[in-house]
Amino acid sequence: MTHQPTDPVQLTADLVRCPSVTPEEGGALVLLQGLLEAAGFACTRVDRGGVANLFARWGEKGHAKSFGFNGHTDVVPVGDLAAWTVDPFGAEVKDGILYGRGATDMKSGVAAFAAAAVDFVRETPPEGAIVLTITGDEEGDAVDGTTALLEYMEREGERMSICIVGEPTCPEEMGDMMKIGRRGSMNAHFTMTGKQGHSAYLHRALNPMPAMARLMDRLSSHVLDEGTDHFDPSTLAVVTIDTGNPATNVVPAQTRATLNIRFNDTHTGASLSEWLRAETAKVDAEFGTRTELTIKISGEAFLTPPGPLSELVAKSVEAETGRSPELSTTGGTSDARFVRHHCPVVEFGLVGKTLHQVDENVEVAQIGQLKAIYTRMLRDYFA
Repeated sequence: MTHQPTDPVQLTADLVRCPSVTPEEGGALVLLQGLLEAAGFACTRVDRGGVANLFARWGEKGHAKSFGFNGHTDVVPVGDLAAWTVDPFGAEVKDGILYGRGATDMKSGVAAFAAAAVDFVRETPPEGAIVLTITGDEEGDAVDGTTALLEYMEREGERMSICIVGEPTCPEEMGDMMKIGRRGSMNAHFTMTGKQGHSAYLHRALNPMPAMARLMDRLSSHVLDEGTDHFDPSTLAVVTIDTGNPATNVVPAQTRATLNIRFNDTHTGASLSEWLRAETAKVDAEFGTRTELTIKISGEAFLTPPGPLSELVAKSVEAETGRSPELSTTGGTSDARFVRHHCPVVEFGLVGKTLHQVDENVEVAQIGQLKAIYTRMLRDYFA
């Protein structure tokens, strides 16, 4: 029996029309489940904490040769609707460009790997398994998304031998970059307390402002590292200092600051947290202030060393695009930071120039190209 090829462009458009702003499912996972089940995938909804997630497997459970794809159907909010020139959920195509929220990040990626997987198992059923893990919580807190899917897999004896995360990875041209790791990310919130008083009688007050300025200067002036073989130097950004004091003759009792650190594999969240606490304690001792420090680590730095998986991706990309992708660890965080605890993981997807922007869009030709790349990966992996 011959099947019509699954059109990844149409599937992208259908997904864009699902208003799946985190944590709303919006119909996107229902749509994908119908497509996958029709192709023989066993599907399970792994919903948790108000978040919708989909696990799908074709082939034998826990097979030693299991090719995985990971992605998300949730999208960031539209923002200023008046600034859009198209319906954000209309999936309008103009001059070879498909517009809509999630067109780039990352409904096109999900559509491409779902279409590739469906057609591959129908046309050339492999000896092994294909697993799709699709979440509705990547753009949110990421607490009940891919982590919930991985915990479900652990409980049920499901596995992926390798995994491709379909996030947009190419900065300029299709095929110019893949991600073999990511920097870690952490936020630190400082609440520094002194003593309120009259600005003319400083001996009766304790101004936390100079202490906070000293601390933020020390932290932001410190060189964390010079970079490593696969990572750029770590960065520390003071993103806000807030006192909210409307009076010019009052020394405030309290001030707050927040910083964000993007760190490479020289550090861990724990080692940086220890450093932040030590520096804060020094300033408190110097000025007599008291500081409460709250730290949230979004993800640790990780690396999938260059090897069989990155070679599989690179060969597939070069065969379809003529470009040899750079092996990179740049950018923010992704759900690969969770997958890496389960199996080797590499990220590859299309050009991400308009992700999260007004009039987010994707070149229609790239979606078909991405499906072809994913199909080639599957074919070569199971060859």
